[in-house]
Amino acid sequence: MNLQQYLEHFERILNSPKPEAPYDAPDYFNYAKLNWSRMNRWFKKGILTDETKSIIKGITMDQKWILISEPWCGDAAHLVPFIIMMARENENIHLEIELRDSEPFRIEQYLTNGGKSIPKLIVKDVKGNDLFTWGPRPENCQAHFEDLKAKNLTFEEQKIELQNWYNHDDGQSVQKELNALLKSYN
Repeated sequence: MNLQQYLEHFERILNSPKPEAPYDAPDYFNYAKLNWSRMNRWFKKGILTDETKSIIKGITMDQKWILISEPWCGDAAHLVPFIIMMARENENIHLEIELRDSEPFRIEQYLTNGGKSIPKLIVKDVKGNDLFTWGPRPENCQAHFEDLKAKNLTFEEQKIELQNWYNHDDGQSVQKELNALLKSYN
């Protein structure tokens, strides 16, 4: 689906009197509602660095970016907007968004340590070959998450800590990591 279709899917969930599974469960519905707010906040206040813009504008060959996500994913609420903003910077980037839990279940080919962690970005060349994959979190965020788990923090405490991490990072880590990957393919 394209970005508009993804946003419409998100809005249908939030506006439905009887959302489909898993959003019929209050926790999932509330995650989606909170993530809609977070995602839109990043679209309004998120800023791409000059370096990011320069690297993106330097892409001269067509690339297909496949972004695997779900509205319930807290990490996606903070990362997907930056990936979308990056893709918008160059007409050679063709962005598609796929839902992790729906066909074609591409996530099965791109597991992270055996898990279906999202968001996951797959960047392909014009022939359909993978250039690279990225996700589900910036490396320093993942290290922080592993530290939180090792401290046996509750799920709620982990969510708050990760929210604070993303707010403090301001989209810088995802840009730095994707910049490094993109540089190696330009």
